[in-house]
Amino acid sequence: MRNIKLTIEYDGKEFNGWQRQPNKLNIQGNIEQAIKNVTGEEVDLTASGRTDAGVHAYGQVANFKTNSNIPIEKIPIALNTNLKKSIRIISAEEVDERFHSRLTCKRKTYRYVINNSEFASAIYRNLETHIPQKLNVEKMKEAVKYFEGEHDFKAFKASGTSSKSSVRTIYKAEVYEMPNNRIYIEWLFV
Repeated sequence: MRNIKLTIEYDGKEFNGWQRQPNKLNIQGNIEQAIKNVTGEEVDLTASGRTDAGVHAYGQVANFKTNSNIPIEKIPIALNTNLKKSIRIISAEEVDERFHSRLTCKRKTYRYVINNSEFASAIYRNLETHIPQKLNVEKMKEAVKYFEGEHDFKAFKASGTSSKSSVRTIYKAEVYEMPNNRIYIEWLFV
């Protein structure tokens, strides 16, 4: 039995989130179906974390176990030909049998993008929030530091989640002013 780690990116706008849900378009179900099409096996794909409806991901890690002997370098190609264009397998790697994407994960980074220009972008409208009023980035940099540390996110926890605790530690919270009037807010946490 091989344990395969996938690195994935996806445009989540047409999906109802990561988690497999009956009668709803989701990322996990799409990838599991692609794996079944390629290997003939039904697998349980485990992600390092779940995303909500409409959320995009770059560098999402997931793993599954398989008896397939497809060469590791061919797995992304084979899966991508069976996936919607809005989901891409960036890489595949054979890992130790004890590797578990969620339990092995050490950190996650979330990035929120604010377009702080006068006009919204037609191209990036699904990837950023548009706020045309000039924001005080220096004040935002001061305020975001209050999010660092250990916090209970129980109010944000989805019902039926498998997480045992809603307490998370935000190791770093930063605000970056980027070119073209973009502001990034990044959270690094476990």
